[in-house]
Amino acid sequence: MTLRIRPSGQACGAEATGIDLTQPLSADLVAEVRAAWLQHKVLSFPDQRLSDDDLERFTRAFGGFGDDPFIAPIEGRNNIIAVERKAEEKAPLFAENWHTDWSFQAAPPAGTCLFGITVPPVGGDTLFANQQLAWQALPAETQAKYRDLIAIHSAKTAYAPEGMYGKEDQTTDRSMKIMPSDAALALQTHPLVQAHPETGELGFFSCLGYIVGIEGYSEQDAFSLLSELRTWQGRDEFVYTHKWQPNMLVMWDNRALLHRATGGHEGYDRLLHRTTIRAYSPR
Repeated sequence: MTLRIRPSGQACGAEATGIDLTQPLSADLVAEVRAAWLQHKVLSFPDQRLSDDDLERFTRAFGGFGDDPFIAPIEGRNNIIAVERKAEEKAPLFAENWHTDWSFQAAPPAGTCLFGITVPPVGGDTLFANQQLAWQALPAETQAKYRDLIAIHSAKTAYAPEGMYGKEDQTTDRSMKIMPSDAALALQTHPLVQAHPETGELGFFSCLGYIVGIEGYSEQDAFSLLSELRTWQGRDEFVYTHKWQPNMLVMWDNRALLHRATGGHEGYDRLLHRTTIRAYSPR
């Protein structure tokens, strides 16, 4: 198998072809894919008819499974989540705000894998915002404003009983099996600007939503700063728009990106299976 990479021409993202993910990958091929992933931050693999076993094997090859809280796995699996929306579903769109997966954990996942099973003919794009590019584009004096800030992360606005996907959301027709919990109230700190653990490249980590405060700032001042920053982080020049196809696997670097879902597929079922890749640990 010969890996071929075609960059998107946007702020990040590339298409990877020439390999069959229904077969185990050699160590050399895993290293090639990993290098392309780190360079382009989002890799899409079209025309891959993956089983759940294939998806799990691929995830293990890149570090094993992260811990996915607050969403029940699919039946018979411990590490696969169904990202699902029925054709006539009226519940608010899931994950439509910019975020970094599970940034409220002490060791957030290195990456996310998402496989398209039922893909609508319209809508459903996923947007990715390159946070290393967002950092690099700032003038030095503005970088100095953010460089040493410590962000306070929490899942409370999303998954606490009073959160977006809490008790009230449980009364909707949502297809996804979300499990709100008081555990979402916990707090975790991370530097707002981080060096990527594999490449050393600086970038913003997460944004307003899972970030609920800044150490040393009042609640109001932190909210103002994070609101201003979120507008910058999601600017068009930092964004790659991903168009889905059936039987397409996408993997992205959670440490370098924000992402969000879009709608526009009303009247069509949509189903994707998701795993997370655990935090990177040098061997």
